[in-house]
Amino acid sequence: MSEAVISPVRPARIGKLAIGALGILALALGTLQSVVEPALPLLQEELGVSAAEGALIGNTLLITGAVVAPVAGKLGDRYGGKRVLVGLMAVVSAGGLLAGIAPNLPVLLFGQILQGVMVGALPLSFILVRKNLPAGESQGAIGLVVALFTGGGIVGTLIAGPIAESLSWQWMFALPTFAIIAATLAVVRLMPHDPPIGSGHRIDWPGVLLLSGTLLAFMVGLVTVANGDLPPLGVGVLTLLVVALATGWVAVERRAAAPMVDLRMLAKPAMWHACVLTFVITTAFGMVTFLLPQMFSVSADGHGFGISTTDIGLYLLPGAVVGAVSDSVGGVAARRFGPRAVVVMGAVVTAATMLTLASVHSAAWQLALAKVLAAFAAGVGTTALLAGTATAVEARDTGIATSLLVVTRVIGVALGAQVAGAILAAGAGTGAGADQPSEAAFVTGFTVAGLVAATSLLLVRVTKKEVRA
Repeated sequence: MSEAVISPVRPARIGKLAIGALGILALALGTLQSVVEPALPLLQEELGVSAAEGALIGNTLLITGAVVAPVAGKLGDRYGGKRVLVGLMAVVSAGGLLAGIAPNLPVLLFGQILQGVMVGALPLSFILVRKNLPAGESQGAIGLVVALFTGGGIVGTLIAGPIAESLSWQWMFALPTFAIIAATLAVVRLMPHDPPIGSGHRIDWPGVLLLSGTLLAFMVGLVTVANGDLPPLGVGVLTLLVVALATGWVAVERRAAAPMVDLRMLAKPAMWHACVLTFVITTAFGMVTFLLPQMFSVSADGHGFGISTTDIGLYLLPGAVVGAVSDSVGGVAARRFGPRAVVVMGAVVTAATMLTLASVHSAAWQLALAKVLAAFAAGVGTTALLAGTATAVEARDTGIATSLLVVTRVIGVALGAQVAGAILAAGAGTGAGADQPSEAAFVTGFTVAGLVAATSLLLVRVTKKEVRA
């Protein structure tokens, strides 16, 4: 059946209530996304899982997001932004409610996988705003939606502890989900339907499935290897599976008419330089994000602080605020000093902070300050690379280039958290408690994070020489 050609129409003016509904939805989604970080030690204790398995709780959401991000906008253009947004919110709501009744880790992980499609909400919201508002007004509306999503991250960091401690950890997933359902119903009522845009290319579903399988197999492999659950033969088989899936994904993407991720972009020096640097920066930050809440929660009788989930959220709050601010600072810094200078600054700050923390971690404020510094450095560094790449490629390639960097950023954070979880899991049983990581494991984790961040300095130097050559 041939697709009808949609004639251009003037954007319909939508009211403040419709924009408000999108903003409240973004706020609720940001809240649901961020409740895991401060509550992760509590979840590990309640579910009786290791640090490496606990890292999967947050990473499954990131993995789904990495897969959904490149295709959400395409789906919205093809089928209509409102229709796809409502469908994705139904999946997110199912995941949030499932997590709200989860009796064990596998059920919670499946709920997190479903919640991960929330990443597609922002590009779909942008589609709706662009189609229903004039250009000048749409910029302000997009800014509001992004700001409220970021604000939701701060809200989630604050409320996770009080909800988990006064009710149960399941409620910290359920309550934001109720808000998502209510906001989605408001969007359905207030937002007009947007017409689909005809396209001659199919969605790259084989690429979506292969990338999903590759990332999941890799993360599960890290957990099983860290826990010692696999014999050497099993490790070899799992490694071959990951390699085979990754190879298949690359082959599919190279042949697809409309690939999920256009790998040909990586042939451009500016693109692959930015991807490599983004991956290194976010891997180091992912380790920091995982390690700090774990050390806050370790018994005060040993080398930790034994603080509650609520207090963990309060100690992490300054870092969440600074991380949100750094995204706007990164673009300004890139224009003034250049992306490479910003990356160098961020790498120096992160490496110095983590290597210092490996030696000095006797007070909770030291960990809180480390989160602030690391969040700022990672935020300005990755945003500067994103802004620099967007202006370095041709205008028609901006969407492809930025989506590649977004996917790289998400995968880097997930990998860093999983590596940190594996390090702590390997060091469990030798510290103050039989089920707690040793101080040496934390020192190793902080040191590795610092060294990974320092690798950015070497990469900047190498890529700079290539550009000159």
